[in-house]
Amino acid sequence: MTGERAPAFWWPHIARVLDLAPGTIAVTESAAPRASVVDTVESVIELGRSDVDRRSFVTASSGYALAALGLPDPDSVTRRTKTAPAGAVRVGQGEVAAVRQMVKSLGDSAAELGGGHGRHLAVRYLIDDVGPWLNGRYSEAVGRDLFAASSQLAHLAGWMAGDEGDTPELRGLAQGYYAHAYRLAAESGDLELSATALRGLAVQCIDLGFRAEAVQLGEACVDHGRHLDNPRAVAYYEATLANAAAQDDDHRLATRHLAMSESAIGKPTAAVSGESWAAHYSPGRWAHESSMILTRLGDLDAAEEHLRLALDIPVKSAC
Repeated sequence: MTGERAPAFWWPHIARVLDLAPGTIAVTESAAPRASVVDTVESVIELGRSDVDRRSFVTASSGYALAALGLPDPDSVTRRTKTAPAGAVRVGQGEVAAVRQMVKSLGDSAAELGGGHGRHLAVRYLIDDVGPWLNGRYSEAVGRDLFAASSQLAHLAGWMAGDEGDTPELRGLAQGYYAHAYRLAAESGDLELSATALRGLAVQCIDLGFRAEAVQLGEACVDHGRHLDNPRAVAYYEATLANAAAQDDDHRLATRHLAMSESAIGKPTAAVSGESWAAHYSPGRWAHESSMILTRLGDLDAAEEHLRLALDIPVKSAC
């Protein structure tokens, strides 16, 4: 209500109920609220510092997950190319390649040894190395690539936090990193990375029981990825929405998007780049996830069929 109505009438009642001092809020006519833009770079670096220094304790929430949808600043990269300070470090494609290589190395290590292994190394790299580059001098093209690579690093930090343990603190950190991965990807203009980050948020909401929020995030995920020329990615995102809808007991929505996922996974994938974060989503993985969704929907015969298919596909591939 800021900018629309002064609190002179209702604030004293709220203060009395909550046992607060009425003077804690200024009872004055307010002008229209000033537009406030949360700078994504500053925000993600602060998140990393809070993680390393253990300065704050934030738990995951359904509200924070949905709020991520409205946070990206589309002019962030363009604005930074025009406002970089004189002494800022110059950044080129070499730095972008370094971030991507570090993400791959840390990701491979975490996949083998677990998310807790090297997580703080990933966060330190984000703060100490990538942070100054994000605040550096670069062209718009380099800036968008740098934001995209940084999105991958933030997403990896989120996955590592979630894989490390199931504590409220780690769940909150994972959600924060996923949300910032989405913001960085959206500001870079990379639809696949945007959709993948939203998928991370949606899956976490499913795990935490935020069913309605998971559906909304799944829908946003599908919307970002629907025009990608990458059938595995499209299948990945459609299955995410189908899973969320199934958890929310929306059989019609789940069935429709599971069918769309099946249609996408059946398309040729020769053009899929190994750098795609959906490259791992093979027909076998799809069959397994579909089996879990069908189980939730109560179609046990179809679930068993898909589970057998998931077991059979790797055998056939090896022959």
